[in-house]
Amino acid sequence: MLRGIRKCRAPFRVPFFCGSRFFWAPLYFEAAGGQQYFISCAKITIYIERGGGSLFAYAFTFLAALAVTFILTPAVKNFAVQIGAVDKPDARKVHHGLVPRLGGLAIYAGFMVSVILTVGFTYEMTGIMIGATCLVFVGIADDIVSLPAKVKLLGQILSAAVLVIFFDVNIDWIDLPYMGIIEFPLFISIPLTIFWIIGFINTVNLIDGLDGLAAGIATIASIAIALLAFQMGQWASAAAMVAMTGACLGFLQYNFNPAKIFMGDTGSMFLGYVIAAVSVMGSMKTAAAAVLIVPLVALAVPITDTVLAIVRRRQSGVPIFSPDKNHLHHRLLAAGLSQKQVVLVMYALTAFFSAAALLVVRLNPFLGVAVILLALGMFIFWAKKLGVMREVVLPPSEKDEK
Repeated sequence: MLRGIRKCRAPFRVPFFCGSRFFWAPLYFEAAGGQQYFISCAKITIYIERGGGSLFAYAFTFLAALAVTFILTPAVKNFAVQIGAVDKPDARKVHHGLVPRLGGLAIYAGFMVSVILTVGFTYEMTGIMIGATCLVFVGIADDIVSLPAKVKLLGQILSAAVLVIFFDVNIDWIDLPYMGIIEFPLFISIPLTIFWIIGFINTVNLIDGLDGLAAGIATIASIAIALLAFQMGQWASAAAMVAMTGACLGFLQYNFNPAKIFMGDTGSMFLGYVIAAVSVMGSMKTAAAAVLIVPLVALAVPITDTVLAIVRRRQSGVPIFSPDKNHLHHRLLAAGLSQKQVVLVMYALTAFFSAAALLVVRLNPFLGVAVILLALGMFIFWAKKLGVMREVVLPPSEKDEK
């Protein structure tokens, strides 16, 4: 039994006596003498260790997501084929033959099962799961019938609004070096948070153009965010990102080149949503700017590619949602690299920026910003040399629609 429980910020710190009972609550306690107790909400075990965090708990979170995703992906593949949710090759795409979509359903299932078993239905996490589920339905519809861009954007806004408005998961404040804590009123924090979430959704969505690219980049970014959350004692955020890592790796077994299934918009939008939402949830626990800076810098490659795509399309006079073949991964293919080589290059770039983000939060603020800006400037210069800013020319059929 537990005695002397008191409410406080996670991780909960209380003196208590632990019997052999199992509890349905994701609890993390520290007793006198440094012993730390993790009680799994899955009624699986009571894990006790001395010193740092519960590695068993994180391992279970990771393995549960990986196993569920790995097991379900073949079933999702067969289901996608049966309902006709397949990706057909065209002039813009680089794959050959019909490839099933909807793989994001397996990622969604793996993540949800793992989080429910370990984190449980905390207030913020419940909001994330409900909002993500709404977005998954939008993704399923798009993978089956190809929704218009405006309809898909509306679905993204509504899914973000569920979390922000009904569950109060907002960027309410931020602590900037030498400026102190800046608080945002609701009329700023609500649209700012919705914009943040939608930005991440479309960033991951646009980078999903090669076998294993989006899943691998999301894996690396999730690891970086999990490490930061772990260091800051934010168990729920760390566990969610560990679950995301497991789900993505489970899916990569089928998605790496040559891909047997694509995640589709169901998966790419879900990945972006969860990464953005978890970072906002972390910002509510502490005003430290690092919880927002790390995911932003970790995904610097796809974010920069997305911004350049918007600028490129505006300069070319075409709609910003019009697809083209001038993304960074397309230009690397045009430079002579194979799909696997391009994906590995993108992984390396993401790993570099993720490591830089974790390092920067420990440096002098001005030095950290200078390092990131220098690296980002060099990356943009290199991307332009590859031709990412080439003029976009719409096919005749799309010109007529425009």
